[in-house]
Amino acid sequence: MSTDAEYRRGRHVVSAMHVHLVFVTKYRRGVLDDEMLRVCEDTMRKVCEDFEAELREFNGEDDHVHLLVHYPPKVAVSKLVNSLKGVSARILRRDFAGRANQAIMHGHFWSPSYFAASCGGAPPSIIRQYIEQQRRPA
Repeated sequence: MSTDAEYRRGRHVVSAMHVHLVFVTKYRRGVLDDEMLRVCEDTMRKVCEDFEAELREFNGEDDHVHLLVHYPPKVAVSKLVNSLKGVSARILRRDFAGRANQAIMHGHFWSPSYFAASCGGAPPSIIRQYIEQQRRPA
């Protein structure tokens, strides 16, 4: 059972919507390191705030990232994903030019596809634990 803090309250709605997202780098190139993941997390946290969502957990490996997002019902997950991937790609390319070879990745940072799963079946604490256990590169 969710605690009272897990519920978002709006004027006409009470909700507890969480989504587990996974973004993969283009061609699964292993370009992410710890510093890039920190910048990526900060950027994605700000994007979530713009959508009145909350980035509850973030982690990743050298070729993908996991996010656990608590979002309001007015947010379309596809729009949130589009902003998360677009803004983070721009920031990472700007701040880490040269680490991700644009020619090899054909001008893209993230793969156009993504994984999204509602967290209704598993409690968010289990998803959070799974994300925390990702092998983060040094």
